[in-house]
Amino acid sequence: MAVLRTGEVGQRLAGKLVSVGHEVTMGSRTADNADAARWAAETGGGHGTFADAAASAELVVNATGGLVSLAVLEAAGACNLRGKTVVDVSNALAFSEGFPPGVVTPDGHSVAEQLQKAFPEARIVKTLNTMNNAVMVEPSRVPGHHTVFVSGDDDAAKAETTALLRSFGWAPEQITDLGDLSSARATEALMALWLRLYGVLGPVDFNLSVVTAPGVS
Repeated sequence: MAVLRTGEVGQRLAGKLVSVGHEVTMGSRTADNADAARWAAETGGGHGTFADAAASAELVVNATGGLVSLAVLEAAGACNLRGKTVVDVSNALAFSEGFPPGVVTPDGHSVAEQLQKAFPEARIVKTLNTMNNAVMVEPSRVPGHHTVFVSGDDDAAKAETTALLRSFGWAPEQITDLGDLSSARATEALMALWLRLYGVLGPVDFNLSVVTAPGVS
């Protein structure tokens, strides 16, 4: 597998993937990225350019910021993404006016849709973008029922992504399939609420929960 990004989110996801038994290559802009090299030395994973990582992977995780995701996937190369599931956990946040940052909607759509349009032969799946990175890989940090959303146009890619979520510890009843990739507009917009909650709650683990009335499946 490939994880595209060397920051906190990328390292957290890459480390979890290694811990559940996957071979992982961390991708960065340059092959000699110090953070990626350090991560690889500590975990036994690999590192290289975005293209190096994507080329050798069966599944690619886009953990980059949403404002640069398109450029990063272009650097990874369409040929290296063809036919592969690309799990997109990005949010497009603009910090130009301070905190909370603004949530950018590319052409009124979502980052995930932007990526799918640019790479029609890849299979983009949106998930995990409505929580902090610690909860992404360890949902038990938040007690009780809470929800992770999945959006995508390809059912097989969503099934592959759901299996990955299960390996992270997400229970089936916590995983909500929202349908096609246009539903990623809603989950990316949820980041505006998440940021406001963070401003009120502070740096604690929390997540959003969809709770249904008895008898509703």
